[in-house]
Amino acid sequence: MTWAVWITGLPGSGKTVIAQKVRTILEYRGVASVKVLELDEVRKFITPQPTYSDDERELVYASLVYMAKLLVECGTPVIIDATANRRKYRERARDTIPNFAEVHVKCSLDTCMERERRRKAKYAPSGIYNKATAKEATVPGVNVPYEEPTKPEVVVDSETMSVKACAKKVGEFIIQEWYKR
Repeated sequence: MTWAVWITGLPGSGKTVIAQKVRTILEYRGVASVKVLELDEVRKFITPQPTYSDDERELVYASLVYMAKLLVECGTPVIIDATANRRKYRERARDTIPNFAEVHVKCSLDTCMERERRRKAKYAPSGIYNKATAKEATVPGVNVPYEEPTKPEVVVDSETMSVKACAKKVGEFIIQEWYKR
């Protein structure tokens, strides 16, 4: 069974650690070869000097959706780890990829800002929220809107739930939805 799950939330909400933990949980449950598409890694390849403009975001998110679609068509389950501040980016995936679900990682902006200050992510740019004060800044949830999902299949609150609890809830949804029929 192939599927794609998009984990969305503000920068610093915990999307990446949750996505990685979901993959680990699924592998333990016998779901092999789950690919995590981490937006920050993909962006470095597509736009090595990112501007975060609306046009660039449109290109990067369209590319991400297309990659996920191709992987699903080849039989590889996919977890998309990306803020996708506009619903239209995630809706494109929903319209394009069969067996698609959206996970919303809820977390307050203050907590996201604090986490982002401390994180040592491999691909994510550092100082996102510090840069939000710049004149041309486009930080989701600060200078540009972050449009929360209207009907996500799963909602986790990373402020009150541990990474493990968030990932377990997402993993259980995936198992129930696509493997227990």
